Amino acid sequence: MASLFQVPVTEIKGVGETRTKLYKKLGVGTAGALLRFYPRAYEDLSQPLPIMEAPLDSACAVRATLVSPPIETRVRGGMLLTKMQAADDSGVLHITFFNNPYVKSSLREGEEYIFYGKITANFLRRESVSPEWFPAEACPPVRPIYRQTKGLTSRMIQANMKSALLLLPDSIQDPIPEPIRMEYNLCHLRFALSNIHFPKDMEAVKIARRRLIFEELLVLQLALQRMKGRNRRQKGLLLEKDYTEEFCSRLPFSPTGAQKRVMQECAQDMKGGFCMNRLVQGDVGSGKTAVAAALCYTAAKNGIQAAMMAPTEILAKQHYETFSSFLEGTGITVALLTGSTPAAQKRKVLSGLKDGSIQLAVGTHALLSKGVEFSRLGLVVTDEQHRFGVEQREALADKGDSPHLLVMSATPIPRTLALMIYGDLDLSILDELPPGRTPVATYSITSDKRARAFGFLKKHVEKGLQCYIICPMIEEGVNDMKSVSTYAQELREEWLPGCRIGELHGKLPAREKEQIMEDFAQGKLDILVSTTVVEVGMDVPNAAVMMIENAERYGLSQLHQLRGRVGRGKAASTCILVTDAQNQEALARMKIMCSTNNGFQIADEDLKLRGPGDFFGSRQHGLPELKIADMLSDTETLGETQRVAKKILSEDFALEAPAHRGLRGEVRLLLSSLRGA
Repeated sequence: MASLFQVPVTEIKGVGETRTKLYKKLGVGTAGALLRFYPRAYEDLSQPLPIMEAPLDSACAVRATLVSPPIETRVRGGMLLTKMQAADDSGVLHITFFNNPYVKSSLREGEEYIFYGKITANFLRRESVSPEWFPAEACPPVRPIYRQTKGLTSRMIQANMKSALLLLPDSIQDPIPEPIRMEYNLCHLRFALSNIHFPKDMEAVKIARRRLIFEELLVLQLALQRMKGRNRRQKGLLLEKDYTEEFCSRLPFSPTGAQKRVMQECAQDMKGGFCMNRLVQGDVGSGKTAVAAALCYTAAKNGIQAAMMAPTEILAKQHYETFSSFLEGTGITVALLTGSTPAAQKRKVLSGLKDGSIQLAVGTHALLSKGVEFSRLGLVVTDEQHRFGVEQREALADKGDSPHLLVMSATPIPRTLALMIYGDLDLSILDELPPGRTPVATYSITSDKRARAFGFLKKHVEKGLQCYIICPMIEEGVNDMKSVSTYAQELREEWLPGCRIGELHGKLPAREKEQIMEDFAQGKLDILVSTTVVEVGMDVPNAAVMMIENAERYGLSQLHQLRGRVGRGKAASTCILVTDAQNQEALARMKIMCSTNNGFQIADEDLKLRGPGDFFGSRQHGLPELKIADMLSDTETLGETQRVAKKILSEDFALEAPAHRGLRGEVRLLLSSLRGA
């Protein structure tokens, strides 16, 4: 099977140059990738209903005979309508096709067909518009529906899939060893691939899906656990002494119990002689930066250099200032390296890192540059991990000799999912907020209260405070929503004249974007109208109001991240959610946001409401996109595959045994896609 990932999709019968380009849009470039391009849904045609018993307004199959010839008419605008009637013993179905010139020559009066689509009732008539249809004697029992792109239909994909299946060798080797298949009641790979694409019934789909989900999660777990195991076997620079308590005594505040616990967990890893690979996950304001600073302090006191990478220049500068403050008077030199570091200063920093006189480098992707060399890099810290690919994380680590790795994330993820997503890392959770941190008061309002909200913002600006306003659109044209520029202009002209208003969105050049964020951070702007690019990378203690337009368009976790941009200073802070949506889900989400500031509780609710596809977006935090498994509904299978992977690797870590050769090939395929993420 793995060899088919070397066969270009052009080798499949019926796939020419044009169709190859269309498949590329779907992420399919080889015969193997096509076979792993699974249907997103199925139409069950195996039990067609009588016309008068078919449920209204939901897709279903009916079996009927065409009792009138297809009749074509042209209507205003040149649209082609083709109408006909089909009947069975229960009644008549009136069928209409729009702009389909092939129907008249394809459907014949007196022939029996299976029609699949929605049926509506209009007075005494039952109607269906543009249903799928098949000759009754040649109708497949179950029809797969694939993710499509313009010019490439589900039927075309199915035809190519039939040819791709013919490329499978007669004696295909199943990557899952037979004893495991027997123990977990899994079908053979050939049966799974045949029946996921051409099932004889929905039971066959169920059997095929279970096996393919198990295989996908098993390969993922093997890859992650091998990464973790390999890291644990690598020798890291050994800490002779833990200086955590000494560092904490220098802080102007007392660390929380959670901070002390996580600092200790990290220090123990680094003293163990093997590489630390740990994820520190904590809600906004839980004190992750202090934990990172404690580790950098201990590393430096042991003669080890540290590097911290942040996703934006402004966040890197903020970390640099915080670290410099924490480490002032310790003799530890901290340097900042970003894309805008002046050439003379950059030369000085590069020299200091190379000769070891700079013990801590804080920066952006600039740290990955070719000319950046360290004398003794032993600790790598990445902030807001989901903004970095695995390849970038590894590129920074490659500048040292198996350095310890600390990954920080303020994106709350339920623990069970975090263990899977970051399966190559040990997990520490900061589940306690520093005392005195006031929760952000959150309110949901409808758009008719917007004028009052602007008045609320104006009062805060008059007090010398700053505000964010989040718009979902960069440009006009969707559902009457205003773009960032239009919204900002209306504020200047009508609602908040005299206020210094900035605009920020992802299409701005990087340098301009950084400058606007810098101006806001320095208090040169009163109000920042922005898209969600401020979700991370903005730490402005003077910002006290976050107003989010069309709040129903965002997931709870994203709303929580946006809310976390305020409440960072001494002033009481407020989040205003503006939405006119009245559907049950939107109302439930607004209620949750207004009732709690606990990010982990919100993440749990977000998963329940939206499922993991929307929760994580198209890519799972640097991991390849799962093709058939679902991290929320397949947790039982996930648990099974974690146990199986652990057992396999305990006996054959390198997957060199003949029985594991197929799994080794699939793990390699996955890791190659992971590095390209």
